[in-house]
Amino acid sequence: MAGQRDIVRAGARTAGLAGLALTLAACGSSSILSTSALDVFSTSSKATTANASAGSQETTDVECPDVSVRSGAATLLVGSKPGEAEPSPLEVRYQGSILRTARECHVAGGVMTMKVGIEGRVITGPAGGPGTVDVPLRIAVVHEGINPKPIVSKFARLQVNVAGAVDRVTFTHIDPEITFPMPTPAGQIDSYIVYVGFDPIGAPPERKKPPAKRQPAAKPKQS
Repeated sequence: MAGQRDIVRAGARTAGLAGLALTLAACGSSSILSTSALDVFSTSSKATTANASAGSQETTDVECPDVSVRSGAATLLVGSKPGEAEPSPLEVRYQGSILRTARECHVAGGVMTMKVGIEGRVITGPAGGPGTVDVPLRIAVVHEGINPKPIVSKFARLQVNVAGAVDRVTFTHIDPEITFPMPTPAGQIDSYIVYVGFDPIGAPPERKKPPAKRQPAAKPKQS
């Protein structure tokens, strides 16, 4: 359940931040998806299986779980003060948003393999400028119901380079191997949902190893 809790903790946004998002996203948003790596995804809602004799893929009656952006995790705010949980509108350096998702499913040997794609955008805020933005993403498959059950959760960290003081940069993340056993009965797959979103506390930052201490040179023995 840790992956689910973490993805929700992206936090609620204030009305002022919501207004800021609309202002920053106003220019050029209509053409951002003109070409996309997600365009190659299949548009079928059904899973496929391999036909060994024909050497091709055949569509099955198994549904491919839908992808949904987790509530509270659709926006990433990066402030000018390190470690600040929710920056004020004027202290926002970068804002990330998820614009589009896609998925494909394949079933073989009682195991479903999903390919999930996420496309988003990072824009500069009032305190923004050139730099590198750390974009943490979470993909979690959940069996929804009275007692939701996490099936698999994967974390990814992207580095997005912002070139100008006023800029917008598109990013794409594709995970081709999200695998899990098919439920029994197989019809329960209809209750599976793939949640995606920003997860800033999903994984600790990488720690650099301290440089190895040099051993003092051995003193020559006196004869």
